[in-house]
Formats: sequence, C-alpha cells, structure tokens
Amino acid sequence: MTDFAATKAMFEIPDGVLYLDGNSLGPLPKAAPARVAEMLTQEWGEMLITGWNKAGWMAMPMALGDRVGKLIGAEPGHVVLGDTLSIKVYQALAAALDMNPDRRVVLTDSGNFPSDLYMAEGLLSSLNRGHELRIVAPDEVADAITDEVAVLMLTEVDYGTGRLHDMAALTKRAHDAGVVTVWDLAHTAGAVPVDVAGAGADFAVGCTYKYLNGGPGAPAFIYVAPRHANRAVPALSGWLGHDAPFAFEKSYRPGSGVERMRVGTPPIIQMTALETALDIWDMADMADVRATSIDLCELFIAEIEATCPMLTLASPRDATRRGSQVSFRFEDGYAAMQALIARDVIGDFRAPDIMRFGFTPLYIDADDVRAAVAIIQDVMEKRLWDRAEYKARSAVT
Repeated sequence: MTDFAATKAMFEIPDGVLYLDGNSLGPLPKAAPARVAEMLTQEWGEMLITGWNKAGWMAMPMALGDRVGKLIGAEPGHVVLGDTLSIKVYQALAAALDMNPDRRVVLTDSGNFPSDLYMAEGLLSSLNRGHELRIVAPDEVADAITDEVAVLMLTEVDYGTGRLHDMAALTKRAHDAGVVTVWDLAHTAGAVPVDVAGAGADFAVGCTYKYLNGGPGAPAFIYVAPRHANRAVPALSGWLGHDAPFAFEKSYRPGSGVERMRVGTPPIIQMTALETALDIWDMADMADVRATSIDLCELFIAEIEATCPMLTLASPRDATRRGSQVSFRFEDGYAAMQALIARDVIGDFRAPDIMRFGFTPLYIDADDVRAAVAIIQDVMEKRLWDRAEYKARSAVT
C-alpha cells in the first residue's frame, strides 16, 4: 500500500494551511529547490551550453514523457513533454483532423476547458474549410457521435464539476463511427487511473502543474498512439520536431514517432522541478490514490451537506463518475472562497457560482478534510464572506 504519510512529508505545505487546490496548482516538492539549484549552478553554471549533451537536457522531454506515460497507461516511447497544454491541444487536434479529411465536425462538450475550445476555434478558422465546432451537453456526447464527426475532443474530467467521462466506452463508440479521439487529461493525470493504451485513445494531452506538482508553468505532454506515431502530421513543425535538427536543413522533415510533436526548446529548469515531483509519484500506486481520493471526497461531501445546507453539490454524487475534486454551487461563491482562503482553507472559484475543492492523497488526509469542513461551516453559518474585501475580484479566481 502507498505510504501517504511519507509522501505528505515530502511536500512544502505552510503551517496551518489546508490546501485543497492541487487540482489547479500542486504544492512544491521539498526536494525541488535544492535540485533546481544544483541544476542551475552545477549544470547551467558550470557546463554552460555543453549541458545539452553532458547533463542530458535534450533527452529530458522523452525521458520525463515515459515517466508521465506510466501514470496514464501509455506505451513506452509514446509521450513527450514540452510547450504548453494549449499548444499540445492544437497539435493533437490538427493531426486528428488530417486523419479524417472528408469530415467537417469537431465534437466536444460544454464541460470542456475553454482554452481547448478557443484553440479549436482558431485552428478551424485558419483552416477555412467549413469545419464546425459542435458543442453538446456532457450527457449527450455519446448520441452525438455520428459519421459526420471527424474528431471527438473531450476533457476527461470536467474542470468545473469534476464529472468523469468514460474514456473507453466513448473511444470505442467513436472508432465504430470512424471518429478520431483527442483526450485532455489535465484534470485526470495523477487524479484517477488512466489507461490510454487500453482504451484505444488516438491522442491525449495534459499538463503537469496540477496533480503532478511540476510547478507554475510546468510543461505539457502529448501522447500519440503507436499506430499513428509515424504518420501524424505535426501542424506546428518546430525545429526540435525535425528528424535531424542539427542538420539545419531548409525544409521540414518530421522526426520519428512522438518526437515529431516537439516544437520549441524544452524548459529545462521547469523540467528539473518536475523530476522531483515524479520521484514522489514513483512511490505511489494509482489504485491506492484513487481509492483514498474517493474516501476523502465522500467524507467531504457528507460533512459539508450535514453542516452547510446553503451549498449545493455540483459534482456527480456517484464517485465512479467523478474525478478527484468536489464542487459546490453558491451564489456568492467567489466571496465565500476568498473568506476561506483568508482562513487558510485554499480552494478556488469558477464562474458563475462554483466553489472547487481538490483532494490529493499524496498530501491531504481525513484529518485535513475534517479541519477544513469546520472552517467552511464557520464561514458559511456566520456569513463571514459577506464583506466588501472578499467581493473584489482578483485577476486569478
């Protein structure tokens, strides 16, 4: 069994803080500062540009890709890190569309993260081939998969409510209709067990700064199924995705396999920090993480509903249909969340009325849940949120 007391001791959580926002930004691994300092001084500082070879910097996107790949059920050698999640969404969607050139519909749902929708809108507009971005309700996705759909693009766990799609079932339904799939695992990787290979996913993307604790701005990842790896067309044909970057050829030739999805120079400092987080993940079993996460979420829901009737559950009640977060609706949710943060219970808010709380067993336990609920009850019962300073919106909610 995973020793969650040991993993909790490996994260930097300020004294007295109950951190329920790892679904937005994971906390700092305690080993990260020293390891990053070592990289800065002994690698960049002493090796200078030779660090690309001597310190193995150039190989990091694939090496870390395999480590992330283990957490999402990917075949070795088919995940690469780099760039941002929006860039990876663009790449995956463009390649998927190229595989279905005679179809014009990209199907998604209203629970998809807005950035994914924005990237799709921009791509389809630039292609100017009459494509349609079709958005349906989450529970209407299966019935909306028809033979006019080119690509099914979904975020597996709804960022707002935590609703969990059935990747295997929807992928099979899509393939039966000749549809290529793109899965966004931003709220899944490190939260619930994923099996992209077993589910038959065509493409998957995700970030590493949420549950994977890579830090703000940590690089994204992309998975390309082996059957597509050497034929997926990289719409963003960057230098490092070239088959021979240092041949300096004037025309682009895609690299082999998923490496063709590399675009820009990898962020080595950020990847070094991510390494320390993955060292902790190496100590965890995703089945244990999932079982404990469900227990924590169930405890939180039961305690909140028993003490805070003014909050309405927005997440699925069935734990098997929910990721590792719990969302409640409250008309003045933004102000209430600011009042909680002021009292060291850190969650976040998503418009128009959702208060989100993330539960990561690597550093959250049942005592933390009960302590958080006691503070939430006090804030809600006494209307401590009803103050002007809590209603002034910050840039990040």
